[in-house]
Amino acid sequence: MSQSLDKQYQPGEIEQEIYQRWEDAGYFAADQSKSKESYCIMIPPPNVTGSLHMGHAFSDTIMDILIRYHRMRDEPTLWQAGSDHAGIATQMVVERKLAADNLSRHDLGRDKFIEKIWEWKEESGGNITRQLRRLGASLDWSRERFTMDKELSNAVTEVFVSLFEEGLIYRGKRLVNWDPVLNTAVSDLEVVSQEEDGHLWNLKYPLADNPEQFMVVATTRPETMLGDAAVAVHPEDERYQHLIGQQVKLPLTDREIPVIADEYVDPEFGSGCVKITPAHDFNDNEIGKRHDLPLINIMGLDASIDLEGSKYHGMDRYVARKQIVADLEAANLLDSISPHKLVVPRGDRTNAVIEPLLTDQWFVKIQPLADPAIEAVKNGDIKFVPENWSNTYFDWMNNIQDWCISRQIWWGHRIPAWYDESGKFYVARTEAEAFEQAGPDARLSQDDDVLDTWFSSALWPFSTLGWPEKTEELGRFYPTSVLVTGFDIIFFWVARMIMMGLKFTGKVPFKEVYIHGLVRDQDGQKMSKSKGNVLDPLDLIDGIDLEALVSKRTTGLMQPEMAPKIEKSTRKQFPDGLPAFGTDALRFTFASQATLGRDIRFDLGRVEGYRNFCNKLWNAARFVLMNTDGQDCGQHDEPYELRAADQWLIDRLQQVEADAALHIESYRFDQLAKVLYSYVWDEYCSWYLEMSKVLLSSEDATEEQLRGTRLTLVRVLESLLRLLHPITPFITERIWQDVKALAGIELNDNTIMLQAYPVCDDSKRFPDSHKEIEWIKSVISAVRNIRGEMNIEPAKKFPVLLSGTSDEHRGFIAANQALLVRLGNMESVEIIAKDSDTPESASALVGEVQVLVPLGSLIDKQAELSRLGKESERLAGEIKRAESKLSNPGFVDKAPESVVAKERSKLEDAQSQLELLSQQISKIEALD
Repeated sequence: MSQSLDKQYQPGEIEQEIYQRWEDAGYFAADQSKSKESYCIMIPPPNVTGSLHMGHAFSDTIMDILIRYHRMRDEPTLWQAGSDHAGIATQMVVERKLAADNLSRHDLGRDKFIEKIWEWKEESGGNITRQLRRLGASLDWSRERFTMDKELSNAVTEVFVSLFEEGLIYRGKRLVNWDPVLNTAVSDLEVVSQEEDGHLWNLKYPLADNPEQFMVVATTRPETMLGDAAVAVHPEDERYQHLIGQQVKLPLTDREIPVIADEYVDPEFGSGCVKITPAHDFNDNEIGKRHDLPLINIMGLDASIDLEGSKYHGMDRYVARKQIVADLEAANLLDSISPHKLVVPRGDRTNAVIEPLLTDQWFVKIQPLADPAIEAVKNGDIKFVPENWSNTYFDWMNNIQDWCISRQIWWGHRIPAWYDESGKFYVARTEAEAFEQAGPDARLSQDDDVLDTWFSSALWPFSTLGWPEKTEELGRFYPTSVLVTGFDIIFFWVARMIMMGLKFTGKVPFKEVYIHGLVRDQDGQKMSKSKGNVLDPLDLIDGIDLEALVSKRTTGLMQPEMAPKIEKSTRKQFPDGLPAFGTDALRFTFASQATLGRDIRFDLGRVEGYRNFCNKLWNAARFVLMNTDGQDCGQHDEPYELRAADQWLIDRLQQVEADAALHIESYRFDQLAKVLYSYVWDEYCSWYLEMSKVLLSSEDATEEQLRGTRLTLVRVLESLLRLLHPITPFITERIWQDVKALAGIELNDNTIMLQAYPVCDDSKRFPDSHKEIEWIKSVISAVRNIRGEMNIEPAKKFPVLLSGTSDEHRGFIAANQALLVRLGNMESVEIIAKDSDTPESASALVGEVQVLVPLGSLIDKQAELSRLGKESERLAGEIKRAESKLSNPGFVDKAPESVVAKERSKLEDAQSQLELLSQQISKIEALD
């Protein structure tokens, strides 16, 4: 036997070698010479600092399935590779490295610090791209882009200057999310808002014209009272109607502020009076705009109090809070303090409480860009899958605010604006152009701020293709075909790409947006480091021992006190660490769970199941090769004859091929996985391989019939490998290399990934053979069920009687006698008249036909009744225990929902088994 598949499937021994061969051969590169319509996906550029997490792995698997499918359809296919410079995240990584040497970026200066970042990027920035390769992602690495590349940076400058020249970018003082540790504005996506325990302070604000009377206002941030501009009440709150328009004294200051009416106020919250601080609260800022209130900024960039002449000047905000509360209490202006749960916004990288702060920033005037982007989805130029996500898109877009695009850090695209000594600025594409505007004798310095990372990301679909130049790639691959992404960045990235794409190319950036869910743990919990439930996809691929897994989960926690608990749960859940499942098993798991828009509950049991599937496929291929290698399989167009079983398998393949294409085109990857799994496992392996053993060993078979069966074994396997390839690229490539010659494929065809994806061929439909073999399978299944229900030993042969057969059925039996006897492990098959006397038998119905197995000589009546009685007692005890547990409110109300559901399922299974046992006991008791 010349075939070379190892006895055992070992993914770790084949995957990386195969990938390297693909990449070296240039198979991932987009072929622009083809005349067909192109297919293009832009990878959401991962952060250059990042590591592949489960969300990446899931999303990238979906993209790779689409890319490999369309590449196999011989379309010019581009999966654009690249990464994002990730301004804040990257700067923090390098600053931490400097801090280890007792240095800061200020010690180096801006230029030297930027050099350090580029050095780090060259040394360590490629981690995630290496991991993508390990996942099998077939990106066009020859076109890899980085958002700080010169060409992409030029595109960023061109967009900024063009928008400024149209009046769509402006500089102004606005309220932003401010991280007082990083000393920069941050986007909403970089803010994690979570409920925490806090306090509600009720403060007394004396009436200006009657200081003996007070308005009691509730606040969770008493330090901000120094910047209050008003007290607000609901316009219909009768308690305060008489005070609207009057003034109150602002405690601890010499200011008076007005009482205003605004419908934003909830009369049921606290006293129904709230303090309004427009410079330090986003909601208050909107109220301030409606009532033309002053913006009083009381904090500096480090969130300390910045009020010259105030006793609180220079105090940290929380130190000031304590002092202000103490001073209010001393002045008898503190009404009460009560525990209160509140939502606290924290920076996702520093964990510092975010401060709404009034600062000078650059903004995009967004509405003129948003209107065409809304229309593009409304008129169907862009389609969301699932469609309901378009509602989320519209909700955001219809309430859009101007976009703060400046960040107070050093790493990123520097704002292309230069200031003269008077503070006047000049926006230009180059410094030379700025001097042309300001005059040759001007002293200019460039703005220190950089652009929000999302600004350059918004240009990704066209900047990576060479815009603003009119390149061949831009004309060929833009608009792109589909964007694959999670719902959490529909606004931050998807919407902005649509706005910028329409503005600067006149076209939408993609035709469809496939939104997938989040990957959660098996209990539906979000995966997070703090919960200790994070799984690293590479650990699932290559395996990891217990100690390394514990170390990975407990190192670098924001809450180190959680480490013992996480270690304990990890040791309990994974006592032996994680085995190496291989890439294909992980990818199949992701595909099987890719339902439209739903979150994924990731269960390791499923990965193990798909690892078993890969083993099944590998062993099936070994069986096929053992029975066909060196044999005549019709690879040279010799004549052959297909018997009914061969035709049945080929007929079923046509339906699978049709279903597979339909499911990929409609983004139903879960259904794709289900169809392929079922055909490979159930029909090809469990049924046809067993049938082929009978067909190939038949002494009556002609050479044409034997050749037909060998041809069917090989060519259906080869088609299956191509069907599976987009999901499981490695195992299919490895097996295909050994199968291709037997399937009549030219030896100079070097890879499965460039073969045609199978297409349904109606000329290969065999409805009569399909009907015949399905009936034969049903009879065999009925006999197997009887064997199982009656606990008959697997090796025991017995006669089978068939009653009520038609002429057609008798023809099926005559043609497939050997299949029935061998696969049903029968002694014989006998057709009897419908009214014949028969011994006491176990029976099953296949349509109108009764399948009978006489039991008298097969079963020791008393021994079997004793066994079934004991099993019945065991099940009755299990049912009683489960019913007791489920009738206990303490269990049902307090246990996790998944645990209660599992217990209910156990009860139902036990009840069902007991019912079946009762039927078996009745049958056996009736035996003579």
